[in-house]
Amino acid sequence: MDETQRAFLNDLLATASPSGFETQSQRVWIEYVREFADDVSTDAYGNAIAVHEGNPDAPTIAVTGHADEIGFIVRDVLDEGFLRIGCIGGSDRTISKGQHVTIHAGEPVQGVIGQTAVHLRDPDDDEYEEVEAQFVDIGATDAAEARNHVEVGDPVTFSTEQKELVGDRIAARGIDNRTGIWAAAEGLRRAVETGVAATVYAVSTVQEEVGLQGAQMVGTDLDDVDAFVAVDVTHATDNPDVDTEHRGPVELGSGPVITRGSANHPLLVELARTVAGDADIDVQLQAAGTRTGTDADAFYTSRAGVPSLNVSIPNRYMHTPVEVVDVGDLDAVADLLAAIVSASDGLDSFAVDV
Repeated sequence: MDETQRAFLNDLLATASPSGFETQSQRVWIEYVREFADDVSTDAYGNAIAVHEGNPDAPTIAVTGHADEIGFIVRDVLDEGFLRIGCIGGSDRTISKGQHVTIHAGEPVQGVIGQTAVHLRDPDDDEYEEVEAQFVDIGATDAAEARNHVEVGDPVTFSTEQKELVGDRIAARGIDNRTGIWAAAEGLRRAVETGVAATVYAVSTVQEEVGLQGAQMVGTDLDDVDAFVAVDVTHATDNPDVDTEHRGPVELGSGPVITRGSANHPLLVELARTVAGDADIDVQLQAAGTRTGTDADAFYTSRAGVPSLNVSIPNRYMHTPVEVVDVGDLDAVADLLAAIVSASDGLDSFAVDV
């Protein structure tokens, strides 16, 4: 990953993008892909689509990620000036209290999610309150002062910034899934540099965290796509507090994760594994017996069924303000996407042989 690519990743991770409020992040993504795409467009809800126009006789492949992150939303302003909040996506009630947050109003407003001091709590009554029972303190003394700064419906995110850890590891809020849209953009760029014959879309979808909504729109709109490759994060289970029953083969720094089963088309799985071997890209395998929980679940059932594949980035501490990934895995995912696209040039069909 060179300096320009790392700066792009840093910009994405620094830009808040809660579901339904992805505009600023999408602008960062679009500015980057415009340098090597033949065209960039957006739809009514902000899904961003970049395309490299290839040979009309070659396949059309889409590589995708989702731009949105989990967060909170202001749902009420109390008389005392505190804010009641609700969840955007799968926010974790066990980690929110005592955290710095930013309310993305007309101008950003800083606040904290209140936590009563340990000295004033009865240990026997300690429990994790639902998010809807928690509150944000922005320093306002009453409702009128609070409403001068925020209003109902403003999105809220944790205020943590990206930090570099030892080696190639980084920690940040929103790694799920700004790393996926970074990989989709980089996969397109690297495919274009190889002179790929296929037409290639790179897509940054919206509102994955609230039901794969953007992917449903894109899956219908891109009616010429022969195959989708959806990039998202998956659970790295190599940290010591993961229960044995949830431990799997996924480790940080061991390469992209190719998912088998469910939405994952057998031919695409085989293609990904083959090109990874040819390119000396280490990959890991993961099973999906019912669903992937990613945009691939929406893509593969769009239209009459579109061959789809879920490729994942190992991620520790998902849906927390301190998600951790290995930068080497990101680079490897982008390389794998470019290799899949290039190898698809020689395929006549993505259909299974029945």
